[in-house]
Amino acid sequence: MDQIRRELGDCRRCKLCTSRKNIVFGSGNPRADLVFVGEGPGENEDLQGVPFVGPAGDLLTKMIGAMGFSRNDVYIANVVKCRPPGNRNPEPDEIAACEPFLRSQLLAIQPKVIVALGKFAAQTLLRDTTPITRMRGQWREYEGIQLMPTFHPAYLLRNSAEKRKAWEDLQQVMKLFGKHPGSSA
Repeated sequence: MDQIRRELGDCRRCKLCTSRKNIVFGSGNPRADLVFVGEGPGENEDLQGVPFVGPAGDLLTKMIGAMGFSRNDVYIANVVKCRPPGNRNPEPDEIAACEPFLRSQLLAIQPKVIVALGKFAAQTLLRDTTPITRMRGQWREYEGIQLMPTFHPAYLLRNSAEKRKAWEDLQQVMKLFGKHPGSSA
């Protein structure tokens, strides 16, 4: 993982570098069996250089805990490593510039399962433009790794009625790991 981070360096491969404060490479266990991939850093993440530390990060931490894991057990990364201005969606050229690094991270970790959080993570990893509302909850595969698409925590904060569906998706992941709701690690 250190080598991948060194290769990324002080990245200037796309225009996101001009407004970022920090590159948000990823965090957690580099030998994790479970990896969460989101879209890109928000303001809090950009300031701290750590993925999922704002309100959506608080919800993700709760989701991970409810699954019987801690943030130290899993690895968390994003499709793009720099914050899009105003939290806009990442553009195709920005995704293309960052994707080799995400791919390298996933190949280095070799997790059993990837949880793709939201449309951009799922569509980028799967090369599939199916809407997340139709893709979520169905096991897919990325480079031989089981992948579960689900809603992004930021979406769930805006649409709390969808939390039940996301929990159903995460329960499928738990089942693969032999975990049951209410059990601990």
